[in-house]
Amino acid sequence: MSANESYKVIITNGTGEIVEKKSRFIGNVFRVENVSEAEEKIAEISKKYWDARHNCYAYVLGANSEISKCSDNGEPSGTAGKPILEVINGSGITNVLIIVTRYFGGVLLGTGGLVRAYTQAAQAGLSACQVGEMVYSQKLTLVVGYNMINNVQYYLGQNEIAIADSRYEADVQFDICVREKEVERIKDGLIQKTEGQISFVEGEKGYYIL
Repeated sequence: MSANESYKVIITNGTGEIVEKKSRFIGNVFRVENVSEAEEKIAEISKKYWDARHNCYAYVLGANSEISKCSDNGEPSGTAGKPILEVINGSGITNVLIIVTRYFGGVLLGTGGLVRAYTQAAQAGLSACQVGEMVYSQKLTLVVGYNMINNVQYYLGQNEIAIADSRYEADVQFDICVREKEVERIKDGLIQKTEGQISFVEGEKGYYIL
């Protein structure tokens, strides 16, 4: 298991835009799982905004943010890629790529102005995204009789555990995800709530959005 019990990711991609002294800065934010996905998106955006002056970017990957890269793409060193990377690091989000596209407006911004503009555009893109938490969890299937449906649903609701899927056959099966450290407590609680009339099928452990 990773050293991190959980980490933040974006659930929906987002785009934000700012204008600074007639220069347009467009921040596009993407969820990416590996370096090749990130590089593909960078190439895709560079092609889409082929007429822009710069397509600067930064990405962070891994449950422990162990992989990161940034590029100024022709802007003065340290004025674009690094500020974008700092926005990502400050957000605590990983598996994310932010590309800020600049259309030059004819007015030089200076190094301080560039840092501010790229920072603000990255923040604007990120604020347009929905963020979720990937938690190291255990998948469980609960198997109960029809007479215990309400008891199970009530207990899960009390513990803020969502039912991912339900199947109503000879018995009822509920698929749930539980934080690894909570599995035994939840099982014990369900056994008590159903007077022992429940069985569990354990699924895979891994990182899931709860």
